[in-house]
Amino acid sequence: MFSFFKRQGENLPSAEEKIRAHVFVLGKVQGVFFRESTKHRAEKVGVSGWVKNLKDGRVEAVFEGEKGKVEKMVNWARKGPIWAKIEALDVVWEDYQAEFKGFEIRYDL
Repeated sequence: MFSFFKRQGENLPSAEEKIRAHVFVLGKVQGVFFRESTKHRAEKVGVSGWVKNLKDGRVEAVFEGEKGKVEKMVNWARKGPIWAKIEALDVVWEDYQAEFKGFEIRYDL
C-alpha cells in the first residue's frame, strides 16, 4: 500500500554542520576595542569561543558553532571594528569540539 506520509526524519534536511575556526588577526588590532567588539558580535551572531591579545600585537580568537555563523564571524574579523586596520587574517579550520558554553575575552598574555 502506498503512503503519502513520511516516517519521522526521512528526507529531512540535516542540522547545520558545526565547525571551528581558529583565527589570528594582524594589524592595528590592539587598543581599538577589537576584543570587546568581537565578543559583542559573537554573542549577537550566536557562536561560542574566545578572543585575546597576543604579545606580538596580533589578536587570536576561536569561533565555534554552525558553519554559516562561524563563517560570518571570520568575515567580520577581516574588517573588525571601525577603528581597526586589518593587514592580514589567518584562519585554521578545525573540527567542532563543543568546548565552550559562551564567548569570552581572555586576558592571559
